[in-house]
Amino acid sequence: MRNILILLLVICFFSCQKKEKSTSENNESCTKEKKFEMYELSEMASLMEQMYAYNLQIKNKIEKGEPVGNYPGFFNKIYTAKFTDSTDKDPFFDANAKAYIAAQKLIYSDPENVKQNFNAGVKACITCHQGKCGGPIPKIKKLFIP
Repeated sequence: MRNILILLLVICFFSCQKKEKSTSENNESCTKEKKFEMYELSEMASLMEQMYAYNLQIKNKIEKGEPVGNYPGFFNKIYTAKFTDSTDKDPFFDANAKAYIAAQKLIYSDPENVKQNFNAGVKACITCHQGKCGGPIPKIKKLFIP
């Protein structure tokens, strides 16, 4: 009987020790500071976000039958904006950027066909993104005017 009592005391002692150890480990992990790094958009990514937002406004104007105004000159930054990865600025991108800007300019210069020209601009975006960075394609497709 005495042996059983000693065995139970030893088990209790060791189980309590393990609990204390794991509790102190948990406290250490809770007190460690985690460093968060903010993701900063490249100049090109930021420009593309601006162009998307602007085109969303233009889409709404077209759907309401309102005039779209003048071509937004900041779109021309597409030729000079810095990429996250500088190797992405290559002949493929340059050709697609030129086609995109041409399609965009038609939106503002041909009010009779504004809807078709707008959708052509959206297609130009998608064409480039199919060859480079496909991630935003579902978002871009939402710009189409049915």
